[in-house]
This record gives sequence, structure tokens and C-alpha cells, in this order.
Amino acid sequence: MSDSNLTKRALARALKELMQEAPLEKINIGQICDKCEMNRKSFYYHFKDKYDLVNWIFDMEFSTLSLKQTNNNRWEPWEEILNYFYENRAFYRNALQVKGQNSLSEHFREYAYPIMRQRLELLLREQEVPDFYINFFTDGLICSVERWLLEKDSIPPERFLEMVKVVTQHLAVSIIHEMKAEEQQEQA
Repeated sequence: MSDSNLTKRALARALKELMQEAPLEKINIGQICDKCEMNRKSFYYHFKDKYDLVNWIFDMEFSTLSLKQTNNNRWEPWEEILNYFYENRAFYRNALQVKGQNSLSEHFREYAYPIMRQRLELLLREQEVPDFYINFFTDGLICSVERWLLEKDSIPPERFLEMVKVVTQHLAVSIIHEMKAEEQQEQA
């Protein structure tokens, strides 16, 4: 492993430990650096700010999950992500509460959108799915994941995903009917 990755991992570990004790908003760069005995210059060499570090943590953890995916099950990426979020919910509860530019919520959306598009295309039988629907489902899923993780007694990820599947599939059927009705009206 390169020195750069060792440094990044040390900073990540320090931030995760600090986030066990305090919300991300109350943690500063100095605390992160003190925790892993580095200077601020090292931090800023690798990351723009603490939000960039949070997103890097997500990217590293998500890339590990996505490497395990198979194409046999289009829900598998969500199973992996939700299980990981659940196992690491103390960190992700804290990180997902931050809103705005460079937030993990916005960063997570960039990953969720293509996965949701692929899932909807399968459900809608490979028809081209309008961006509105993909955005609607992606935003709904992200909001639901955040709410699920923030609950004191979160239901297990398997149960949560089953509920997401039911809603997605039922809405997709409604969309198919609506698209067919619009197509018939245009032909008439």
C-alpha cells in the first residue's frame, strides 16, 4: 500500500473514531490530525475538507462492495449497500445528517442514480425510463435510507429492502400502465 493510502486510511480511521463521540459538524481538521498524530498540511495535501474525507471513506467502502456484485440479481447492489450501512450505522447516521454541497447525501446520490436507472429499466421491461422517474425513485430511496438509519431501532436491512422492493415494483407497474395509456392516446 502506498504512503498516500496509508495516510488517507489513518485520517479516515481517526475521523470515524471521532464521529463515534461527536457529530461531524463539531469535529474540526485539527482534531482529526491530532487523533492520528499528523499535521494539517498532510490532511490538506490529501483532502479539501472533512466532507471530502467522508466521501472518500464512502468511495473506498462502496468500491469494495461494488467489486463483489454479480449481474444475476439487480437488487444485489442495494443489499450490499444497506447491509454495510446497517453494520456501520453509527458513522453513516452521523455522516448522512450533513446536508448541502459536498455532503455524503449528494455524493451517495451520484452512486444511487445509475443503479436505480438500471433497476427501473429492468422493471419497466427495458423501456427508456424518463429522468423524472429515475430522480423520483432515487431521491425517495435516499430519503428513506437516511430516515431508516436515523431510527433508534432500525429494522434489519433485509426487511427494509423488501419494503423498498414492494414499493418500487408496485409503482413501476403503475408507471407502465400510465406510459401505455399515454402511448394509446397519442396513437388515437
